[in-house]
Amino acid sequence: MLYADPCAAVAHAFPNDAAHTAMQAIRHFDGARKAAGPQDRVENVRAAALDFRKTMLAGAKVRYYESFDLVKVPYPSYYGLRNAFSREHWVQYVNITNRLFVCQFDTAEGTRTLLISPSDYERNRATPFFKRLSDKNPKLIERFVFKPLDTVENVLQRIGLKPEDVDYITYDHLHTQDVRRWLGSADAPGYFPNAKLIVHRQEWDSALSLTPIQRDWYCPDGIAGIPEDRVIFVEGDVMLGDGVAMIHTPGHTEGNHSMVVHTGEGLWVTSENGICVESFAPLRSAIPGVADYARATGVEVILNGNTLENSIDQYISMVQEKTIAGPSQRNPDYPNVFPSSELTANPLFPGARPTFAVTHARHGQLQKR
Repeated sequence: MLYADPCAAVAHAFPNDAAHTAMQAIRHFDGARKAAGPQDRVENVRAAALDFRKTMLAGAKVRYYESFDLVKVPYPSYYGLRNAFSREHWVQYVNITNRLFVCQFDTAEGTRTLLISPSDYERNRATPFFKRLSDKNPKLIERFVFKPLDTVENVLQRIGLKPEDVDYITYDHLHTQDVRRWLGSADAPGYFPNAKLIVHRQEWDSALSLTPIQRDWYCPDGIAGIPEDRVIFVEGDVMLGDGVAMIHTPGHTEGNHSMVVHTGEGLWVTSENGICVESFAPLRSAIPGVADYARATGVEVILNGNTLENSIDQYISMVQEKTIAGPSQRNPDYPNVFPSSELTANPLFPGARPTFAVTHARHGQLQKR
């Protein structure tokens, strides 16, 4: 069974929103991280992830799922690939593409529309790290590195969704995010009149009480003034409806979660724990130094670590993600993970070209209201 006690699970997962009875807690990973030894925790989580994968694959698929490129941004290579990127081919930055994912799924209450990572990149640029970078090199950043590709509003209009059609928005974590345009604040109404933010309770609490090493990556006032009735707080792992789950994957941030979506290509697993698919299969990487580092150290995954809130937890979470995902149907040498911010080739950053990239995924047919 996927759920232990559905009624109690809903009350625990959504203490501020009893109306969302279609959402139910997942119990597969309960206690999996309790062992004293870190590698024991890795193996316990891996076993639970295999069991959860079987359960998800036996269930229904989502109605619709598609990715859309929003913006290309610079990102320090030392953060994105940690110690694995070869110093002989060292470049200070790599390019990553931030994407929006549109997902529709069935629930007992009807079909729901979810936006995953709807970034407001104009406001997000106020994030302290990126603001400093832009202030130091404005012409270089604007002309060659920071590349707007699309907007959330344009994407939705193009595929035939109205603002009032969106039921939920979510982010794997709140780094760089300003959600006020979407949900509104004391100063202005939100663009999405009906949407609610689904967020892990710990991620929300962290964003309200940041240490200096965290503050550099959170957009100032990004959640300020958001009405609490526009937020659904999640604790643990949650099934949102048919074919879509939120799995708590702490480490990159304390409240980080990963989206698991069942499609015709299997289970897509999305977060920013790793910036490229080969971060989850480093022995298969042609990026200079990555495979050598994996062979020398024995690591299974390469962390995206700009804050390193808990690197052991993040390592476990990435093993969890790649195990849930299983092998890619496009190339079984790699797991079926789809980073929410994916490494993208840029001639300014030689050597930092992904060996294998997803770039785009689509499943099913969008249902218009």
